[in-house]
Amino acid sequence: MNTKQTRTKQIAFLGLGASLALLLSYVEFLLPPLFVAVPGIKLGLPNVVILYVLYCLGIRHAALVSAVRLLLSWMLFGSTMTLAYSVAGAALSLLAMGLLKKTDRLSPVGVSVVGGVLHNLGQILVATVLLDTPQIAYYMIVLTVTGTVSGIFIGLCGAMLVKRVPPAKFFRF
Repeated sequence: MNTKQTRTKQIAFLGLGASLALLLSYVEFLLPPLFVAVPGIKLGLPNVVILYVLYCLGIRHAALVSAVRLLLSWMLFGSTMTLAYSVAGAALSLLAMGLLKKTDRLSPVGVSVVGGVLHNLGQILVATVLLDTPQIAYYMIVLTVTGTVSGIFIGLCGAMLVKRVPPAKFFRF
């Protein structure tokens, strides 16, 4: 197989990843809140795809899929505020997950947990700046617990995908 075919298949694979992540964003958008008493908590379903791409193709490709998903989600069912929070959370999370994956010291579940907690931290930092309310940082206590729980779930799903659906299958047509 020549390089052009491989590149085309890789682009198609990334397009499928971004589409699946967008679909999972929409499903999550439609779901009722997990905890009515605690606003803004989501499971992070699109991150299963991001974690999969991170482990199969690397940080650059995971960042690309994440950026496309964030942009399309914002255009379809978001606002400028949700974009600011999402970009901050995704950037901090992805940077940490990429660095941790590179060290090879944590499993995908551990990497996902750190990503989930740091995603929440990124959003809290943006909220603190935009709302000029440092007290909102106390909310991080609750978000650390929920980020850990969702990170475990996302990490287990992502690890299972990496193990059972190697990307090499997508590049053998």
